[in-house]
Amino acid sequence: MHRIWNPADIPPRLLAQGVTAKIASGEKLMFSLVTLEPGAVVPEHSHPHEQMGMMVSGEMELTVAGESRRLSGNDIYLIPGGVPHRVVTGPNGAVALDAFSPPREEYR
Repeated sequence: MHRIWNPADIPPRLLAQGVTAKIASGEKLMFSLVTLEPGAVVPEHSHPHEQMGMMVSGEMELTVAGESRRLSGNDIYLIPGGVPHRVVTGPNGAVALDAFSPPREEYR
């Protein structure tokens, strides 16, 4: 099976105040194109899914298991399943592309 998505055609899903995602999912992998407004906060949370992401634009502070890093440019990050993490964006907001394995059922 194959499929092609255009992000412009995917309705955004509200994840938190000022944070939306456009989701594309296959059977074993899910992409989430996340747009974060300036100063947006993704509260600390965890999920059993492995999450890998890449910054597309802007800046954000990512805290994973209590360790914070400022991400920008094309930085890539990995968050193991079950590990608490949170995000706070800078004054210009950010866009990141996240991949989840397995796909998050609540996003389908």
